[in-house]
Amino acid sequence: MTLADPFTVAILSILGLSILGLPIGHAMIVSSTIYLFLAGLDMGTAAEQVLNGLHTSYVLLAVPLFILAAELMNNGSMTLRLLEFCNAIVGRFRGGLALVNVLQSIVFAGMSGSAIADAVGTGRMMQKMMTEGNRYPASFAAGLTAASAVIGPIIPPSIPIVIYSLVSDASIGFLFLAGVLPGLAMGLVQMALIVFIARKREFPVEAPVPVRDLPKITVRAFPALMMPVVLLGGIYGGITTPTEAAAVAALYALFISIFLYRSVTWKGTYTSVLSSARISISVGMLIAGALAFNYVVTVENIPNALKAYIAGFDLSTTGFLLLVNAILLALGCLLEGTTILLIVIPVLIPTAHELGVDMVHFGIVCVINIMIGLITPPYGLLLFVMSSISGANINSIVKEVLPFLFAMLILLLLITLTPDFVLWLPRLFGYKG
Repeated sequence: MTLADPFTVAILSILGLSILGLPIGHAMIVSSTIYLFLAGLDMGTAAEQVLNGLHTSYVLLAVPLFILAAELMNNGSMTLRLLEFCNAIVGRFRGGLALVNVLQSIVFAGMSGSAIADAVGTGRMMQKMMTEGNRYPASFAAGLTAASAVIGPIIPPSIPIVIYSLVSDASIGFLFLAGVLPGLAMGLVQMALIVFIARKREFPVEAPVPVRDLPKITVRAFPALMMPVVLLGGIYGGITTPTEAAAVAALYALFISIFLYRSVTWKGTYTSVLSSARISISVGMLIAGALAFNYVVTVENIPNALKAYIAGFDLSTTGFLLLVNAILLALGCLLEGTTILLIVIPVLIPTAHELGVDMVHFGIVCVINIMIGLITPPYGLLLFVMSSISGANINSIVKEVLPFLFAMLILLLLITLTPDFVLWLPRLFGYKG
C-alpha cells in the first residue's frame, strides 16, 4: 500500500477533510467517491450504496423516533417528575443527590436511548441541583453526570444497539434484553462507588422526603415510569416491531406531555420536532457516509484480510474479545461512537463469526466499550459536553471521572468473560444462542 494507492488516498482524504472541519459523514462520502474515481469504478456507486442502504433499513427509522421521544420528554415535565421520584427514593442518604443522578440515568435509559440526550437533558438539571448552595464541587457533579449518562444506551431502548443490529443482523429484541443486566450492574457499581466517596469526602445528606408524600410523588411520576413498560411490552409481547415501538414511544411522550401533564404547548411540540430533525439529519449523514465507505472497505477486502491477520495469532474466543476491547477503548478516545459502530465493527464481525462468538454478547461488549469511550480522556465527547454545561475545567472533570472509569473497566472485563450473564435474560425469552 503506497500513498498513491486509492484506499490510502481515501483514508487520508477522510482525515484531512475532518481536520478542516467537514462533518465526518460528508468526509466519508467525498472520500468514497474519490476512491471510486481513482480505482476506475463507477462513481455513482457511492450514491447507490447510500440509497439502497437507507431504503432497505427499516430498523433505522427507530433512531429519529427515539430522538423525538427524548426531546418531547425534555421539553415537557416528564423529566422533572422522574427526578422528583428518584430523589424520594435515594435522596435521603449521604451523597443522596449523587445517587439520584445515577438512578435517574437508569430510569431515563428506558426512554431516550442516547447518552448525549441523557447528559444534555436530565444531566443539565442534575448539575444545577448538585451545585446549588455549593453542595458538591462542579467538577464532581459534571464527572458523575458524564459517567452515569453512559448507562443510558446500554439499557433498552438504545440507539447504538439499533445501529449494531443494522451492521450485524442480530435481533434487536434480544440485544435490548441482553443490555438490561449489564446496564443495571453498571448503575449499581456507580452507586456503590458513590457511597464510598460520599463517606470519605463527607458529602451532604439531603432532607428526607416524608414517607406520606411517597404515594403522591409516585402517582405523579407513574405515567412517565410506564414508558419503558409500554415500549418493551409492545416488543416482547409481539405487538410491535422495535421500529413501531419507537413510534409508540414518541406518541406516548407527546400524549402524556400535552394532554396529561399539560406541560408542552403545540409551539413546544414544533420545537421538539425541529430539534429532533436536526439531530436525526446529522446521524443520518453519518450513516450515509458509512454505507458508502463500507462499500470501499468491502471492495478492498479489508474484513477478510483482517480475519486472516488475526488468525495468524491463533487467538481463542476470549483472547479475541480482549483484543477487541483494547481496540475499541483506544478508538473510543479519538472517534465518535456511531463512527466506530458503522466502520470498525463490520470489519471485526467476520472474525467474530469465525471464532464462534455470540453476536448478541459481542454487540453488548462493543456497545459498552464505545460508551466508556465517551468518558475516556483525551477526547471523550461527554467530557466536553459536561465541561460546556458546568463551566468546569476538563482536567478537573477527568480527575473526578477516573474512579468511575476504572470501576466500569473492571465490570467490562467481567461482562466480556461471562457471556452467560449477558445472555441469561434473552435465553429466558427464547434466544437459542
